[in-house]
Amino acid sequence: MNTPSKQNNKPRIAVVTMGVKLGDEVRGYTRFRALSELLVKQGFEVDLITSAFQHWDKAHRDTTRACYQNLPYHIVFIDEPGYQKNLDLARIRSHRQAAKNLRGYFESHPGRYQLIYAEIPPNDVARICAEYAQAHNIPFVADVNDLWPEAMRMVIDIPVISDIAFYPFARDARIVYQLLSGAVGTSEEYAKRPAKDRETPYPQAVVYVGNNLATFDAGAAACAAEIIKPDNEFWVTYAGTLGASYDLATLIRAAALIEHDDTMLGRSTTPLALRIKILGDGPERESLEALAQELDAPVDFLGYQDYDHMAAYLCASDATINSLVKSAVQSIVTKIGDYLASSKPMINTGSSPEFRAKVATDGFGFNVDAEDEQALAHIIVELANNPSMCKIMGTKGRVIAETEFDQAHSYQKIVDLIRNLL
Repeated sequence: MNTPSKQNNKPRIAVVTMGVKLGDEVRGYTRFRALSELLVKQGFEVDLITSAFQHWDKAHRDTTRACYQNLPYHIVFIDEPGYQKNLDLARIRSHRQAAKNLRGYFESHPGRYQLIYAEIPPNDVARICAEYAQAHNIPFVADVNDLWPEAMRMVIDIPVISDIAFYPFARDARIVYQLLSGAVGTSEEYAKRPAKDRETPYPQAVVYVGNNLATFDAGAAACAAEIIKPDNEFWVTYAGTLGASYDLATLIRAAALIEHDDTMLGRSTTPLALRIKILGDGPERESLEALAQELDAPVDFLGYQDYDHMAAYLCASDATINSLVKSAVQSIVTKIGDYLASSKPMINTGSSPEFRAKVATDGFGFNVDAEDEQALAHIIVELANNPSMCKIMGTKGRVIAETEFDQAHSYQKIVDLIRNLL
C-alpha cells in the first residue's frame, strides 16, 4: 500500500475494484483508475482498493514495484489466492477470500472513508462494501458493470441445480442493491437493475465504460505504419475475448460464405477480397481456428494485441463487429468505445434492446440477428460495396465516441453523483 499523505479536510473515498490496469501493466480495464484520477483532480482523497492478483495476467502482482507508488491516489492491495480460469470454482473461492480480507481491512480502518464506490460483480466483495457503509452511516455507490448470476446462466443453466448453485450470487446482489445510496450503470439496463430488488428510488447515472480518446488516437498514430492493408482487401475486425459469449463461429461461417461465392462481393466489377481480423485470445481460440481451417475461411487470428496496436488495427480496418451469441446478457460492452473511436461502421449482433436501439438511432452501423451467418454475410457485403456509407457511419460513430464515451468528459457524471451524495 502507498504511504498515505498527511490528513486534510478533503473527503476521502474508497474506490473498490478487483479488476483494474495499474502502472505499466498492459492488460485490464482503466475505468476505476480513470475515475480515481478524476476524483483527485476535483478535490477528493482517493484510496483505490484492488486485488494483489492481476485478473488478466492470472498472476500475483509484485506490489512493491515502483510503478504502483507515488500516484495521485493511494493503492491498497487486498490479498487473494488467485485462479487460472475466468469461470470456475477457484475464482469463486478466490473472490470469497478477497471479500473476507477486504472486511478485515475496513475493520482495521474505522472512520477512514466518507463514501465507498465499488464495482459489482464480484457480488460478495460489493456486499462487504455495502454493509460496511451501512454500519458506518456513509453513502455507498455501486458501479454495475455486469449481472451475476444472470451471465453465469449462459454457461450453466440447469433447472433447480443452477438456482441452488447461484443462490449466493443472487443473495449478495440483492443485499447490495437494497443498501446502495446510488448506482452507476455501464448501460441503462444495468443502472436500473437495482430497482428490481428494492422499493425506494435511488439516484442513478448511465456512464459507459468508454476509453480515453487521446490515448486511443496517440496509440493508433504511433503504430499505424506497422499495419499494412492491401488496397483490394476489405477488413472486418473483432477485438476482445474469444469466449462463450462472443459468437465468432458465426462470423467465420459468414466469411466462408462470402469467400466461396464469387457473386457476393460483386467480383466481376469490384475485385475485393474479404479478410476477418480477430484480435484477442481466450478458451475458444483453438476450436475457432480449427473451424476457420475446415471452412477455408479468410480469417486471421492475430492473438492478443497491446492497446496501441489494437487501436491501429481498428483504424486500418473497414468495419468492426460486436459479435455476441443470442443468449449473451451483455449490454454495452467495453470494446464499444474503441470501435466508435476508430471512425469505422460497426456491425452489432448483440441482442440488448438498449444497444440495438442506439445503433439504429445514432446511425453508426447495422444490427444483425445473432447466429445468422447468411444475414451477417449480406451486411458485410453491403458495407464492402458502399464505401460512402461506411464513411458516413464511421463519422457518426466518432462523434458518439467524443460526446458519450470519452472518459475524460463522460465520467464527470460519476463525480457529480458522488458530490451530491456527500
